[in-house]
Amino acid sequence: MEYPKLPYFPFGESGENSMPASYEIDKQRRLVFSTGVDPFTLADGLAHQEKLAQDPDFDPSFSQIMDFTRIAQFDLEASSVRRLAQRTLFSPGSRRAIIVSTDLAYGFGRMYEILRENYGDNGIRVFRNLDKALDWILSKNLTA
Repeated sequence: MEYPKLPYFPFGESGENSMPASYEIDKQRRLVFSTGVDPFTLADGLAHQEKLAQDPDFDPSFSQIMDFTRIAQFDLEASSVRRLAQRTLFSPGSRRAIIVSTDLAYGFGRMYEILRENYGDNGIRVFRNLDKALDWILSKNLTA
């Protein structure tokens, strides 16, 4: 299967004017590509949610790929993850893949997944492998 080219976000590399979270919307593939860099805080996550909610190209039925593989430093606590999980912009049928590279990020991702399940959101999964995440996201988009 040929995968879409994921956007590369160069922010955060220079240290100046870095943005810990950003996104790109691919309307054709009905995907939101979100990414984050060090250090990632509760304020960054909330700002990302707010910016996405206000974007006229955003559709709650889209799926999402969250690339957290470049985050090694999370300035979060369990209460921060709970706060982020209280709000969702996506519909219950959307698929959302969280891609991580560290055990800490995996733990935060699983916690978010479980908390969102408590709100009836069953379309969130945490992956350590981009190809597996894309397989899962795109299989939903191909049948939709």
